[in-house]
Amino acid sequence: MPRVYMVLAVTLLFVVESTGCAEQESGTAVATPAAISVSEADWPWWRGYQRNGIAPAGQSPPTTWSKDENVIWKAPIPGRGHSSPTVVGERIFITTADEEQQTQSVICFDRETGNQLWKTDVHTGGLTDKGNKKSTQASSSVACDGERLFINFLNNDAVYTTALTIDGKKLWQKKVTDYVVHQGYGSSPAIYGSVVIVSADNKGGGAIAAFDRETGELVWKHNRPSEPNYASPIILNVAGKDQVIFTGCDLVSSYDPLTGKQNWEVEGATTECVTSTPTDGNLVFSSGGYPKNHVSAIRGDGSGEIAWENKTRVYVPSMLVIDGHLYAVSDKGIVYCWKSDSGEELWKKRIGGPFTSTPVLAGGRLYATTEDATTYVVTVSPEGLENVSKNQLGDETYATPAICGSRIYMRVVETVDGKRQEMLYCLGE
Repeated sequence: MPRVYMVLAVTLLFVVESTGCAEQESGTAVATPAAISVSEADWPWWRGYQRNGIAPAGQSPPTTWSKDENVIWKAPIPGRGHSSPTVVGERIFITTADEEQQTQSVICFDRETGNQLWKTDVHTGGLTDKGNKKSTQASSSVACDGERLFINFLNNDAVYTTALTIDGKKLWQKKVTDYVVHQGYGSSPAIYGSVVIVSADNKGGGAIAAFDRETGELVWKHNRPSEPNYASPIILNVAGKDQVIFTGCDLVSSYDPLTGKQNWEVEGATTECVTSTPTDGNLVFSSGGYPKNHVSAIRGDGSGEIAWENKTRVYVPSMLVIDGHLYAVSDKGIVYCWKSDSGEELWKKRIGGPFTSTPVLAGGRLYATTEDATTYVVTVSPEGLENVSKNQLGDETYATPAICGSRIYMRVVETVDGKRQEMLYCLGE
C-alpha cells in the first residue's frame, strides 16, 4: 500500500513592500498577539488545526461506516446550511439558517454525547432569496480561539462578523461591507494573534478586514475589486514568514496578518475562486473555475513569479500539499497528483463525484465526500492511488467533515418521515 507523508505547519511573520493597488483603512493597532487556547485534538476553524486540511498525526479515524456501523452518536440540525463542524474542547459548533423562521444561528453540541447545549440566533430577518442552488444562508464555518466564537453571515445585503462567548452570548457584531449577491456567500473567518480576519468579495466592491478579537474594533481593512469571489482568507507560513493569502478577483494577494500591510499581489488567479490556498513552504497554489479553469503556483517571496500553471478545473474542493506534492480532487471527481515545485503531473484517476466538500487527510488516508454523501477513503502517494473503502451515509452533503481525536464529524442530509432533515454524525471505532 502506498505511503502518505505529512507536512506540518509553523507560524512566523512576513512583511515586504506592497506591489498592489488596494486601498487600506487603518484602525486600532494590535501590538501583542493574544493566546489562542486550542489544541491538536481540536478542529477549531476552516481546514482544521493546521489550516491545510491535514489532521495532526497519530489519529486512527474509522475507514468504514454506515448508519448502523461505527456511529457514536447523531444529532438533528434544524434548518439548512453547508458549514463544516468546528470542534474545540468538549464542544462542537455549527451554523444553520431557518428560512421559515428567518433566523441565522450558531448551535453548540456536546462532543461526547451529541446533546444540543445551546442555540443562538445571530440574525433574525434579513435573509436573502438570491444565490445559486448550492448556496445556503449558513455556509461559513465558525472559528474558535478557545474562549470566543467568530462567524460571518450575509444578512440584509451586507456581511457581518459576530463574536460570541463559548456559551453563546453575543459579544460584538461588525459590518464588513455591503454585499451584492451573485452566487451566494461562504467565506469563513481566520484567527491569528489578537485579530480575526474576514473577507467579503462581491460585485459591489468587497473588503478583507481584521477586527480585534476581544473588542471588535477595526484593526485594518483593504477595499477589494468589484468582482464576485468566494474564497476564505487563509494564514500560511511561506518563505519563512506568516502571510494571509487571499485568492480571487484575478489576483493572489498577501497581507501581514497583524498590520494588514500588503506584502505582495500578482495576477495569478481567475475571477471567481472558492478554494483555500495550500502551500509547500515556498509556493502558494491557487485554483478556480470562472471565467477560466486554472491551477497555478505563485512564489511566496514577493518576487511576483508564477512558477507554473495548468488548465485543470478545481473550482470548489480545496487542494492539499503532502511531502512536496500537490493533490486535488476536482469537482467532477478526478484525483490529481502534481509535483508542487514543477507542476509535473504524475497521475490522475477518477473515483466518483460530483464533489463540493473538500477532502481531508487523516491517519494517512484521504477522505473525500461526494454531493450524494458517499465518502471515498483512499491512500495517495507519488506512485498512485489505492482504494480503501467506500461509505454511504445520508442522501446529500456539501459540507466538509472535521476529523480530530480519531473521530469524524460529518454533516449530512437524511430523509426522515418524508422530509429533509440535516444530521450531525460522530463516527468512531
